[in-house]
Amino acid sequence: MPIDPYVLLLLGTVGLAALLPARGTGAEVASGASTAAIALLFFLYGARLSTREALDGVRHWRLHITVLACTFLVFPVLGLAAGGLVPVLLTDPLYQGLLFLTLVPSTVQSSIAFTSIARGNVPAAICAGSFSSLVGIVATPLLAASLLGGTGGGFSADSLLKIVLQLLVPFLAGQVLRRWIGGFLTRHKKVLGLVDRGSILLVVYTAFSEGMVQGVWSRVSPARLAALLAVEAVLLAVMLTLTWYGAKALRFGREDRIAIQFAGSKKSLAAGLPMASVLFGAHASLAVLPLMLFHQMQLMVCAVIAKRRSRDPGAEVTPRPPAAASRTAVGTGRRSG
Repeated sequence: MPIDPYVLLLLGTVGLAALLPARGTGAEVASGASTAAIALLFFLYGARLSTREALDGVRHWRLHITVLACTFLVFPVLGLAAGGLVPVLLTDPLYQGLLFLTLVPSTVQSSIAFTSIARGNVPAAICAGSFSSLVGIVATPLLAASLLGGTGGGFSADSLLKIVLQLLVPFLAGQVLRRWIGGFLTRHKKVLGLVDRGSILLVVYTAFSEGMVQGVWSRVSPARLAALLAVEAVLLAVMLTLTWYGAKALRFGREDRIAIQFAGSKKSLAAGLPMASVLFGAHASLAVLPLMLFHQMQLMVCAVIAKRRSRDPGAEVTPRPPAAASRTAVGTGRRSG
């Protein structure tokens, strides 16, 4: 099963923060740079995403609503149900991170990749992931305000204002400027991809540095981490089962069921990390740990499932992508998951 090289970089960044955490003036510089990196990240997201072309895919509305329901309704319900595991299996901070994991949007890039490998409806996966990302910019903070309340990082009106200023405003600015800079971003997407990932690494370093200085890691034992992994494995298994057989019950075809399974069962590390940094502050290191573990787990498991799906008898027929949704791939297919 594959190990995502970027996850290794993330783990290396965590190790660096553990050995050499930012303190004093260095922490202030890192915090300011992290804030700027988050704003830049969402500005680039907005500038790359062609809203007009993405909205063309709304013709397959039943599939998109199904994926959104899995991402922002079923996942949070399961997250709330996991609250019964506190304090037997999970500590409260780990549970808050697990609950936050269930609130973030779906992935784009990995959903597309696995749907393609399994010979599913790739245009539908592109549109579903894009819609989830758009909705998540608003839905995730609102769900966090409702479900996390004053726990975790102390979500408040100030946190919501930070989300608007650091995430939504840059995203909308990118959308406004897209007509002038979209071509440039497309031509230099590899370089800008490094900016994306570098920004997230900076966010991780800042969050885990704050956690080390605050001493939050002294509250996590190996047994608790093992319990967290087990809970996340069950969560992923439940969502993979529900998305596959639920889509069948809703009378979706094989290609659409594949897109629903891969887009509806995964969570975006790229979107979740910056949001957690804004929402949880000094507690972000523990808050993002469940998301980082779940991200690698979903890649490993879905890679195996996609390869098996590609050998299904029904995989002989390749779906014909709608023209409008195919064009969306140009504007959205490169997003990080």
